[in-house]
Amino acid sequence: MSGKLYIVSTPIGNLGDFSPRARSTLEAVDFIAAEDTRVGAKLLAHFDIKKPQISYFEHNRREKGDYIARRIAEGESCALITDAGTPAVSDPGCDLVALCAERDVEVVSVPGCCAAIAALSVAGMECGRFTFEGFLSVNKKSRREHLDELKTEKRTMVFYEAPHKLVATLRDMLAAWGDRHVALCREITKMHEEVRRTTLSAALAYYTQNAPRGEFVLVISGALICNEKPAPDATFLLDEVSRLIENGFGLMQAVRTTATQYSVSKNALYRMAAERFGTQ
Repeated sequence: MSGKLYIVSTPIGNLGDFSPRARSTLEAVDFIAAEDTRVGAKLLAHFDIKKPQISYFEHNRREKGDYIARRIAEGESCALITDAGTPAVSDPGCDLVALCAERDVEVVSVPGCCAAIAALSVAGMECGRFTFEGFLSVNKKSRREHLDELKTEKRTMVFYEAPHKLVATLRDMLAAWGDRHVALCREITKMHEEVRRTTLSAALAYYTQNAPRGEFVLVISGALICNEKPAPDATFLLDEVSRLIENGFGLMQAVRTTATQYSVSKNALYRMAAERFGTQ
């Protein structure tokens, strides 16, 4: 008789968010598959739970996934936990869930914290419809292709980002979409939790001067598409180019971004910008 795989959400910063059901599930299973057994050990020790752990993460997911699924199929029950939040959401745990589903192993959700939903709930933006985009690729070409695909996305968008990549990501988003409203939710549920509601350009300027710290969730407004919107005049367009240059863009990149955002001729705008700002 098969056991079960339990997808157990863990706190994203505040241990008080660990649910009674999650605790009782970890106490009842035969073993725990953890993204990082050192992090898992701290959680288990805090709640005085004594269960064996095995590591399951991005670089061993194929080997360990088969091993875990086989043990469950033979009758053991396993709880899958990640370092923080809900396993399988932007996490290799989704592969284990799919593998168990293929083998008709029952998968049970023990819901709890999810950074994306927590950030969306405090962002102050439309959240009736949204798209979760997770982490952007570290590869520049792939990242920019991903952002370009979302250019006309009308729904609110949610991203995860690490502090050392935040400035580059904000710069790429501004280049791909023009300015948008953004809520930067930092260190959710932790001591230094902060929600900064601003624009992409203002956020870029701020974090260029102030080194980002902690893990971020970015909640960004979708595209506002209006076919009847009048074409902006030259003064407005040049002011947009100027603003981007002040935020670290080169002249050509600023012109290209503005021309794309407002559907105007890049060559004509470049000629006007070169006259005003000089070639760079």
